[in-house]
Amino acid sequence: MSVSQITTHVLDTASGRPAAGVAVGLYAHDGGGWDLLATGTTDADGRLKNLGPEELRPGTYRLNFGTGSYYEGLGTETFFPEVDLVFTVTGPGEHYHVPLLLSPFGYSTYRGS
Repeated sequence: MSVSQITTHVLDTASGRPAAGVAVGLYAHDGGGWDLLATGTTDADGRLKNLGPEELRPGTYRLNFGTGSYYEGLGTETFFPEVDLVFTVTGPGEHYHVPLLLSPFGYSTYRGS
């Protein structure tokens, strides 16, 4: 299986475990709104390696994480029913790894490698 240009890894910092089964959507900004490009779900290790096309044009993109459904499945209350991470793709062929560190009442992210 090939790895797409954009990948993610979701870690549940409250439990100290990967966040398996988180729904993720990849969107591209077209100037007037957002177009859905691809959807996927994190695996048992909290990773999603095959999200979207193998190559994306430079532009603005958004990853939407279904955190509310994830925590509902665990029977845990959460303040954030979803998390949107907006970022810019600048180089054709570059790999963009966008991890999400998640807890029921907070999250953080960074550009990974």
